[in-house]
Amino acid sequence: MGCAQGKCCLPGGQGRGSSGGRVRGGPGGHGGATLGRVEVPGAGLALEYATLAVPGLYPDSPGRESQDAHLVATRFAGDPGLHLFAVFDGHGAAGAACAGFAREALPRLLAAAAGNGSLAADPAAAFREAMLGANAEMHAAPGVDDSMSGTTAVAALVAGGALHVANVGDSRAVAGVWRAGRVVAEDLSWDQTPFRADERARVKACGARVMSVEQVEGMRDPESEGWVPDEGDPPRVWARDGLYPGTAFTRSLGDLAAEAVGVIAEPEVKSVEITPAHLFFVVASDGVFEFLSSQEVVDMVAMYQDPRDACSAIAAESYKLWLEHENRTDDITIIIVHIRDSENSGPAGSDKVDYDSIGASIAVHTIQSEIPVFVPSEAINRCAATEMQSSSSGSPTERSLSCVVPSPTHPLLTHGRMSDAFKPVQSEQAASQPMQSWHQVGGSTELEQSMQRSIPPASC
Repeated sequence: MGCAQGKCCLPGGQGRGSSGGRVRGGPGGHGGATLGRVEVPGAGLALEYATLAVPGLYPDSPGRESQDAHLVATRFAGDPGLHLFAVFDGHGAAGAACAGFAREALPRLLAAAAGNGSLAADPAAAFREAMLGANAEMHAAPGVDDSMSGTTAVAALVAGGALHVANVGDSRAVAGVWRAGRVVAEDLSWDQTPFRADERARVKACGARVMSVEQVEGMRDPESEGWVPDEGDPPRVWARDGLYPGTAFTRSLGDLAAEAVGVIAEPEVKSVEITPAHLFFVVASDGVFEFLSSQEVVDMVAMYQDPRDACSAIAAESYKLWLEHENRTDDITIIIVHIRDSENSGPAGSDKVDYDSIGASIAVHTIQSEIPVFVPSEAINRCAATEMQSSSSGSPTERSLSCVVPSPTHPLLTHGRMSDAFKPVQSEQAASQPMQSWHQVGGSTELEQSMQRSIPPASC
């Protein structure tokens, strides 16, 4: 939900200019979502990905600039085994500038870490240094006013057979994992918000007050901590003696005012081994997860063979739910990455798993790829709002989805060839180091094979 002031009271703005690189996509038959495919040769995997960015609907600020940004950088830092996917959600009056700055700074700093070997040696530490470095650069940048503006950041790096996810704020990454005959959501990041007791304690130790808007305005007991997700205004971070910053998250890049009361730029990083059960992952802004759970998002991805169609369905459902609850929508940004097995051209590991036991047959299609591609957030759907408002019954609109089996058209269940729109692939070797661990970056705890979180040390 971002900050209490900035997102709803911005003047109209102009769209950002091109950031360079190779841009794919634009308005089209899949809600404007872009599509790409690339191999991870050292791991025997192929990634098929789609992106979609829909500016928020703000009736009081027509023409308002989207504050989301995203990037897709395949063959990152010139390595065919590295592929980076990231989403940034700006807040405050200069939120768009902060998100755009982070989109440029983070991959540059990570590329430097790849070049000196530190990214391969310790991905968690490399992400930590890159996030903190981007934060410091933003503070010093003369063209970015981050005094009361900033951005969240969630980045997923495929490195051979491993997936490393770094998160600052309340954007989210989640994987779809095949388990007991169903596609189940496995969170790859945890929202850093005052709903979390550890984060709430940390910002309070830095001098912050944690209250909802209703509590600040005297409508509720200011000492109560009985906040309920999806009911009323969420708990926010406030300065001890002022009505700012009002952020609904406890970590971000930039935002000096928030940083002074414990809203830090230190990421939490999770690393997992990509197993045959990992079918896809999603990286998205909180415009998606404000009203949709991780499982609901995963369910919708599992219903579509083409990730572009899943992007459009998720955006449409998010848009509808926003308008059911408020008179506006947030900016919505989605990246979906399907993980395929490159040797047998089916889903990852489908040569190793007996899907016949659940009545499934494995897809057979041509392995395809394209040249290295950078997809910045300018490749947005300029007609998505119209399409979503007239969404057909083919898009899911019910919120009762739960652990669904993929649709009959999903690659997991079909035979046949994929679209001929892709190009043949080059095969190169890249070393991979599979691992599964949870790194509480900034602390001294690493819990192997664990989903537990520890309270990070107070840092103000």
